[in-house]
Amino acid sequence: MMNINLFTTTPQSVDFEGPDFLNELKKIARLSEKHGFRGTLIYSDNRLADPWTQAALIMNETKTLLPMVALQPVYMHPYTVAKKIATLALLYNRPVAMNLIAGGFINDLKALNDNTPHDKRYDRLCEYTEIIQKLLTSSRPVSYDGEFYTIKNLKLQPELPSNLLPEYYLSGSSEAAKDTAARLNATLIEYPQPPQAYAGENGENARKLVGIRVGVLARKNHKEAWDLARERFPNTREGQLSHILATKVSDSEWHKTLSTQEAGEEQEEREPVYWMGPFKHYQTFCPYLVGDLDEVASEIRNYIEKGCSLCVLDIPVSEDELKFTAEAFKRANEMAFAK
Repeated sequence: MMNINLFTTTPQSVDFEGPDFLNELKKIARLSEKHGFRGTLIYSDNRLADPWTQAALIMNETKTLLPMVALQPVYMHPYTVAKKIATLALLYNRPVAMNLIAGGFINDLKALNDNTPHDKRYDRLCEYTEIIQKLLTSSRPVSYDGEFYTIKNLKLQPELPSNLLPEYYLSGSSEAAKDTAARLNATLIEYPQPPQAYAGENGENARKLVGIRVGVLARKNHKEAWDLARERFPNTREGQLSHILATKVSDSEWHKTLSTQEAGEEQEEREPVYWMGPFKHYQTFCPYLVGDLDEVASEIRNYIEKGCSLCVLDIPVSEDELKFTAEAFKRANEMAFAK
Protein backbone atom coordinates (compact mmCIF):
# COMPACT_ATOMS: atom_id res chain seq x y z
CA MET A 1 0.00 0.00 0.00
CA MET A 2 1.43 3.37 -1.06
CA ASN A 3 1.12 6.42 1.17
CA ILE A 4 1.37 8.76 -1.81
CA ASN A 5 -1.06 9.37 -4.67
CA LEU A 6 0.54 9.37 -8.11
CA PHE A 7 -0.76 11.18 -11.18
CA THR A 8 0.70 11.15 -14.66
CA THR A 9 0.20 13.97 -17.19
CA THR A 10 -1.50 13.49 -20.53
CA PRO A 11 0.38 14.15 -23.80
CA GLN A 12 -0.04 17.58 -25.36
CA SER A 13 -2.02 17.81 -28.60
CA VAL A 14 0.44 20.37 -30.02
CA ASP A 15 3.14 17.66 -30.15
CA PHE A 16 1.19 15.29 -32.44
CA GLU A 17 -0.83 15.11 -35.61
CA GLY A 18 -4.55 14.51 -35.02
CA PRO A 19 -4.83 10.68 -35.14
CA ASP A 20 -1.43 10.25 -33.49
CA PHE A 21 -2.51 12.42 -30.56
CA LEU A 22 -5.68 10.38 -30.09
CA ASN A 23 -3.72 7.14 -30.03
CA GLU A 24 -1.08 8.52 -27.64
CA LEU A 25 -3.73 9.89 -25.29
CA LYS A 26 -5.47 6.52 -25.15
CA LYS A 27 -2.18 4.67 -24.68
CA ILE A 28 -0.92 6.80 -21.78
CA ALA A 29 -4.31 6.66 -20.05
CA ARG A 30 -4.46 2.86 -20.25
CA LEU A 31 -0.82 2.41 -19.19
CA SER A 32 -1.21 4.86 -16.28
CA GLU A 33 -4.08 2.79 -14.94
CA LYS A 34 -2.26 -0.49 -15.61
CA HIS A 35 0.74 0.58 -13.51
CA GLY A 36 -1.30 1.79 -10.55
CA PHE A 37 -1.36 5.56 -11.05
CA ARG A 38 -4.40 7.17 -9.47
CA GLY A 39 -5.10 9.75 -12.13
CA THR A 40 -3.76 11.96 -14.90
CA LEU A 41 -3.44 15.73 -15.22
CA ILE A 42 -4.85 17.35 -18.37
CA TYR A 43 -3.21 20.65 -19.30
CA SER A 44 -5.19 23.63 -20.51
CA ASP A 45 -3.83 26.62 -22.45
CA ASN A 46 -4.44 28.46 -25.72
CA ARG A 47 -2.45 25.95 -27.80
CA LEU A 48 -4.02 22.72 -26.58
CA ALA A 49 -7.08 20.61 -27.31
CA ASP A 50 -10.07 21.04 -25.01
CA PRO A 51 -9.34 19.29 -21.67
CA TRP A 52 -12.97 18.33 -21.01
CA THR A 53 -13.22 16.36 -24.24
CA GLN A 54 -9.98 14.62 -23.27
CA ALA A 55 -11.38 13.85 -19.81
CA ALA A 56 -14.40 12.12 -21.38
CA LEU A 57 -12.18 10.08 -23.67
CA ILE A 58 -9.97 9.03 -20.73
CA MET A 59 -13.04 7.89 -18.80
CA ASN A 60 -14.15 5.91 -21.83
CA GLU A 61 -10.75 4.17 -22.08
CA THR A 62 -10.26 3.35 -18.38
CA LYS A 63 -12.19 2.02 -15.41
CA THR A 64 -10.84 3.99 -12.44
CA LEU A 65 -8.29 6.56 -13.65
CA LEU A 66 -9.14 10.02 -12.30
CA PRO A 67 -8.90 12.88 -14.84
CA MET A 68 -7.49 16.05 -13.22
CA VAL A 69 -8.61 18.94 -15.42
CA ALA A 70 -6.59 22.16 -15.31
CA LEU A 71 -9.13 24.89 -14.62
CA GLN A 72 -8.43 28.54 -15.50
CA PRO A 73 -11.29 31.03 -14.86
CA VAL A 74 -10.56 33.00 -18.03
CA TYR A 75 -11.77 30.14 -20.25
CA MET A 76 -15.38 29.60 -19.17
CA HIS A 77 -18.13 30.61 -16.73
CA PRO A 78 -18.21 28.64 -13.45
CA TYR A 79 -21.72 27.41 -14.24
CA THR A 80 -20.40 25.74 -17.41
CA VAL A 81 -17.70 24.01 -15.37
CA ALA A 82 -20.24 22.71 -12.86
CA LYS A 83 -22.45 21.51 -15.73
CA LYS A 84 -19.53 19.60 -17.30
CA ILE A 85 -18.62 17.94 -13.98
CA ALA A 86 -22.22 16.86 -13.41
CA THR A 87 -22.60 15.63 -16.98
CA LEU A 88 -19.46 13.47 -16.83
CA ALA A 89 -20.74 12.02 -13.55
CA LEU A 90 -24.10 11.25 -15.18
CA LEU A 91 -22.49 9.55 -18.20
CA TYR A 92 -19.72 7.61 -16.46
CA ASN A 93 -20.72 7.46 -12.78
CA ARG A 94 -17.22 8.69 -11.91
CA PRO A 95 -15.77 11.88 -10.41
CA VAL A 96 -13.15 14.20 -11.84
CA ALA A 97 -10.50 16.31 -10.11
CA MET A 98 -9.86 20.01 -10.62
CA ASN A 99 -6.36 21.51 -10.82
CA LEU A 100 -7.07 25.17 -10.06
CA ILE A 101 -4.90 27.58 -12.01
CA ALA A 102 -4.79 31.32 -11.31
CA GLY A 103 -2.25 32.28 -13.96
CA GLY A 104 -0.84 30.83 -17.14
CA PHE A 105 1.33 31.91 -20.03
CA ILE A 106 1.42 35.71 -20.03
CA ASN A 107 0.83 35.93 -23.79
CA ASP A 108 -2.18 33.61 -23.49
CA LEU A 109 -3.74 35.92 -20.91
CA LYS A 110 -2.96 39.04 -22.94
CA ALA A 111 -4.52 37.49 -26.05
CA LEU A 112 -7.71 37.02 -24.03
CA ASN A 113 -7.49 40.61 -22.76
CA ASP A 114 -6.96 39.43 -19.19
CA ASN A 115 -4.75 41.95 -17.39
CA THR A 116 -5.69 40.96 -13.84
CA PRO A 117 -2.74 41.37 -11.42
CA HIS A 118 -1.12 38.27 -9.87
CA ASP A 119 -2.73 38.32 -6.41
CA LYS A 120 -6.09 39.49 -7.78
CA ARG A 121 -6.14 36.41 -10.00
CA TYR A 122 -6.22 34.33 -6.83
CA ASP A 123 -9.13 36.39 -5.48
CA ARG A 124 -10.95 35.68 -8.73
CA LEU A 125 -10.08 31.98 -8.52
CA CYS A 126 -11.59 31.84 -5.03
CA GLU A 127 -14.91 33.29 -6.19
CA TYR A 128 -14.91 31.12 -9.28
CA THR A 129 -14.34 27.89 -7.36
CA GLU A 130 -16.72 28.79 -4.55
CA ILE A 131 -19.53 29.20 -7.08
CA ILE A 132 -18.71 25.81 -8.61
CA GLN A 133 -18.65 24.20 -5.16
CA LYS A 134 -21.98 25.75 -4.18
CA LEU A 135 -23.65 24.69 -7.43
CA LEU A 136 -22.40 21.12 -7.07
CA THR A 137 -23.49 20.70 -3.45
CA SER A 138 -26.77 22.62 -3.25
CA SER A 139 -30.17 21.18 -4.09
CA ARG A 140 -31.58 24.71 -4.11
CA PRO A 141 -30.92 27.65 -6.45
CA VAL A 142 -27.65 29.45 -5.69
CA SER A 143 -26.99 33.18 -5.46
CA TYR A 144 -23.53 34.75 -5.16
CA ASP A 145 -22.50 38.39 -5.20
CA GLY A 146 -18.74 38.85 -5.52
CA GLU A 147 -16.19 41.23 -6.97
CA PHE A 148 -15.74 39.16 -10.14
CA TYR A 149 -18.90 37.03 -10.42
CA THR A 150 -22.56 37.47 -9.61
CA ILE A 151 -25.28 34.86 -10.01
CA LYS A 152 -28.87 34.87 -8.82
CA ASN A 153 -31.11 31.88 -8.16
CA LEU A 154 -29.03 29.62 -10.42
CA LYS A 155 -29.72 25.89 -10.18
CA LEU A 156 -27.54 23.12 -11.59
CA GLN A 157 -29.11 20.31 -13.53
CA PRO A 158 -28.35 17.46 -13.70
CA GLU A 159 -27.57 17.44 -9.99
CA LEU A 160 -24.32 15.83 -8.90
CA PRO A 161 -24.53 12.82 -6.52
CA SER A 162 -22.69 13.58 -3.28
CA ASN A 163 -20.41 10.56 -3.72
CA LEU A 164 -19.07 11.99 -7.01
CA LEU A 165 -17.94 15.41 -5.81
CA PRO A 166 -14.64 16.48 -7.39
CA GLU A 167 -11.31 16.69 -5.63
CA TYR A 168 -9.65 20.11 -5.68
CA TYR A 169 -5.94 20.80 -6.19
CA LEU A 170 -4.21 24.13 -6.63
CA SER A 171 -0.89 24.77 -8.35
CA GLY A 172 1.28 27.52 -6.87
CA SER A 173 3.85 28.46 -4.26
CA SER A 174 3.17 32.13 -3.49
CA GLU A 175 1.49 33.24 -0.26
CA ALA A 176 -1.62 34.08 -2.29
CA ALA A 177 -1.67 30.52 -3.64
CA LYS A 178 -1.30 29.03 -0.15
CA ASP A 179 -4.08 31.23 1.26
CA THR A 180 -6.37 30.33 -1.64
CA ALA A 181 -5.73 26.60 -1.25
CA ALA A 182 -6.60 26.83 2.45
CA ARG A 183 -9.78 28.82 1.74
CA LEU A 184 -10.98 26.33 -0.89
CA ASN A 185 -9.84 23.21 0.99
CA ALA A 186 -7.66 22.34 -2.00
CA THR A 187 -4.44 20.35 -1.96
CA LEU A 188 -1.47 22.57 -2.84
CA ILE A 189 0.85 21.32 -5.60
CA GLU A 190 4.31 22.89 -5.75
CA TYR A 191 7.37 22.56 -7.93
CA PRO A 192 9.79 21.39 -5.26
CA GLN A 193 13.27 22.65 -4.58
CA PRO A 194 16.04 20.11 -3.93
CA PRO A 195 15.40 18.07 -0.75
CA GLN A 196 18.35 19.74 1.00
CA ALA A 197 16.50 23.07 0.76
CA TYR A 198 14.08 21.69 3.36
CA ALA A 199 16.77 20.28 5.65
CA GLY A 200 16.60 21.44 9.23
CA GLU A 201 12.98 22.48 8.92
CA ASN A 202 11.40 20.75 11.86
CA GLY A 203 8.84 21.63 14.46
CA GLU A 204 5.70 23.68 14.35
CA ASN A 205 6.80 26.20 11.72
CA ALA A 206 8.38 23.70 9.33
CA ARG A 207 7.47 24.08 5.67
CA LYS A 208 5.10 21.25 4.69
CA LEU A 209 5.07 19.73 1.23
CA VAL A 210 1.69 18.21 0.43
CA GLY A 211 1.78 17.88 -3.35
CA ILE A 212 4.70 18.15 -5.75
CA ARG A 213 5.20 18.11 -9.51
CA VAL A 214 8.37 16.51 -10.86
CA GLY A 215 9.61 14.40 -13.72
CA VAL A 216 11.19 11.04 -12.93
CA LEU A 217 13.68 9.20 -15.09
CA ALA A 218 14.81 6.13 -13.16
CA ARG A 219 16.46 2.98 -14.48
CA LYS A 220 18.30 -0.04 -13.10
CA ASN A 221 21.65 1.75 -13.20
CA HIS A 222 22.85 5.33 -12.98
CA LYS A 223 24.52 5.51 -16.39
CA GLU A 224 21.51 4.17 -18.29
CA ALA A 225 19.23 6.75 -16.64
CA TRP A 226 21.55 9.65 -17.44
CA ASP A 227 22.14 8.50 -21.01
CA LEU A 228 18.37 8.53 -21.55
CA ALA A 229 18.03 11.91 -19.82
CA ARG A 230 20.62 13.59 -22.04
CA GLU A 231 19.14 12.01 -25.15
CA ARG A 232 15.65 13.22 -24.36
CA PHE A 233 16.64 16.64 -23.03
CA PRO A 234 19.73 17.85 -24.91
CA ASN A 235 21.23 21.22 -24.01
CA THR A 236 20.50 23.77 -26.72
CA ARG A 237 21.28 27.46 -26.98
CA GLU A 238 17.80 28.10 -28.39
CA GLY A 239 16.18 26.44 -25.39
CA GLN A 240 18.36 28.36 -22.96
CA LEU A 241 17.42 31.69 -24.56
CA SER A 242 13.70 30.74 -24.52
CA HIS A 243 13.94 30.00 -20.81
CA ILE A 244 15.66 33.33 -20.11
CA LEU A 245 12.94 35.19 -22.03
CA ALA A 246 10.15 33.29 -20.25
CA THR A 247 11.68 34.10 -16.86
CA LYS A 248 11.80 37.81 -17.69
CA VAL A 249 8.10 38.05 -18.53
CA SER A 250 6.73 35.60 -15.95
CA ASP A 251 5.13 36.79 -12.71
CA SER A 252 5.02 33.25 -11.35
CA GLU A 253 6.68 32.70 -7.95
CA TRP A 254 7.59 29.10 -8.71
CA HIS A 255 9.18 30.04 -12.04
CA LYS A 256 11.39 32.62 -10.35
CA THR A 257 12.34 30.25 -7.52
CA LEU A 258 13.23 27.33 -9.77
CA SER A 259 15.20 29.60 -12.08
CA THR A 260 17.61 30.29 -9.22
CA GLN A 261 18.35 26.58 -8.74
CA GLU A 262 21.49 25.06 -10.20
CA ALA A 263 20.91 23.15 -13.42
CA GLY A 264 22.35 19.99 -11.90
CA GLU A 265 24.49 19.09 -14.88
CA GLU A 266 28.01 17.74 -14.79
CA GLN A 267 29.35 20.15 -12.19
CA GLU A 268 30.08 17.38 -9.70
CA GLU A 269 32.06 14.16 -9.87
CA ARG A 270 28.78 12.26 -10.08
CA GLU A 271 25.57 13.76 -11.47
CA PRO A 272 23.06 14.78 -8.78
CA VAL A 273 19.60 13.20 -8.75
CA TYR A 274 17.74 16.53 -8.74
CA TRP A 275 18.22 17.93 -12.26
CA MET A 276 17.11 21.31 -13.60
CA GLY A 277 18.49 20.82 -17.13
CA PRO A 278 15.13 20.38 -18.94
CA PHE A 279 13.67 23.40 -17.14
CA LYS A 280 16.70 25.59 -17.87
CA HIS A 281 16.43 24.74 -21.57
CA TYR A 282 12.66 25.32 -21.83
CA GLN A 283 11.85 21.65 -22.48
CA THR A 284 9.55 21.19 -19.50
CA PHE A 285 8.38 23.18 -16.47
CA CYS A 286 9.41 20.99 -13.57
CA PRO A 287 12.61 19.56 -12.08
CA TYR A 288 13.58 15.98 -12.89
CA LEU A 289 14.85 13.23 -10.61
CA VAL A 290 17.37 11.13 -12.55
CA GLY A 291 19.37 8.09 -11.49
CA ASP A 292 19.15 4.43 -10.60
CA LEU A 293 16.09 3.19 -8.75
CA ASP A 294 17.58 3.48 -5.27
CA GLU A 295 19.04 6.94 -5.90
CA VAL A 296 15.70 8.29 -7.11
CA ALA A 297 13.79 6.48 -4.35
CA SER A 298 16.05 8.02 -1.70
CA GLU A 299 15.38 11.50 -3.09
CA ILE A 300 11.63 10.90 -3.18
CA ARG A 301 11.74 9.57 0.39
CA ASN A 302 13.04 12.97 1.54
CA TYR A 303 9.95 14.64 0.10
CA ILE A 304 7.63 12.05 1.65
CA GLU A 305 9.24 12.65 5.03
CA LYS A 306 8.40 16.35 4.65
CA GLY A 307 4.72 15.48 4.31
CA CYS A 308 4.36 14.92 0.58
CA SER A 309 1.34 12.71 -0.13
CA LEU A 310 0.75 13.54 -3.80
CA CYS A 311 2.98 13.68 -6.86
CA VAL A 312 2.01 14.76 -10.37
CA LEU A 313 4.58 13.39 -12.82
CA ASP A 314 5.69 14.99 -16.07
CA ILE A 315 4.38 13.57 -19.36
CA PRO A 316 5.54 9.94 -19.72
CA VAL A 317 6.80 8.71 -23.08
CA SER A 318 6.85 4.93 -22.65
CA GLU A 319 5.58 2.03 -20.58
CA ASP A 320 9.12 1.51 -19.25
CA GLU A 321 9.10 5.02 -17.83
CA LEU A 322 5.82 4.38 -16.01
CA LYS A 323 7.02 1.01 -14.74
CA PHE A 324 10.32 2.32 -13.35
CA THR A 325 8.67 5.43 -11.89
CA ALA A 326 6.11 3.33 -10.03
CA GLU A 327 8.90 1.11 -8.70
CA ALA A 328 10.93 4.12 -7.51
CA PHE A 329 7.96 5.45 -5.56
CA LYS A 330 7.26 2.01 -4.11
CA ARG A 331 10.85 1.82 -2.82
CA ALA A 332 10.67 5.40 -1.50
CA ASN A 333 7.47 4.56 0.35
CA GLU A 334 9.11 1.51 1.92
CA MET A 335 12.14 3.59 2.96
CA ALA A 336 10.00 6.34 4.50
CA PHE A 337 7.70 4.04 6.46
CA ALA A 338 10.06 1.23 7.34
CA LYS A 339 9.63 0.09 10.93
